[in-house]
Amino acid sequence: MISGGAVNWVTVAAIFLSNFPEGLSSAAGMKKAGRSIGYVFGVWGAIAVISGIAALLGYTLFSGFSAEVIAATTAVAAGGILAMISDTMIPEAFEETHDFAGLITVCGFLAAFVLSKLAER
Repeated sequence: MISGGAVNWVTVAAIFLSNFPEGLSSAAGMKKAGRSIGYVFGVWGAIAVISGIAALLGYTLFSGFSAEVIAATTAVAAGGILAMISDTMIPEAFEETHDFAGLITVCGFLAAFVLSKLAER
């Protein structure tokens, strides 16, 4: 996008698919902790607004940076996502779906692979 490209629908689908179960899990956790529906929607609404502002700032700030800086930043972000998945989501998934956690994880990676191949067309 920074170099003038458009957002690919496959990228949007992959982001939606990856965030959907995480959002459901977090919302269920807040509800289980006794938080109201208004609180849950308020938190997710605030996250959506803040994420949009952060994306706009990132797009604006990074448009002048070199490809190396952008690549390094992307690598750090990917590492952060991987750390969050391994620290939070995998243990929770294993606790809830013990026998199917591995199969569900593989299905997720397969979906990401298929979406990435569709993007190449």
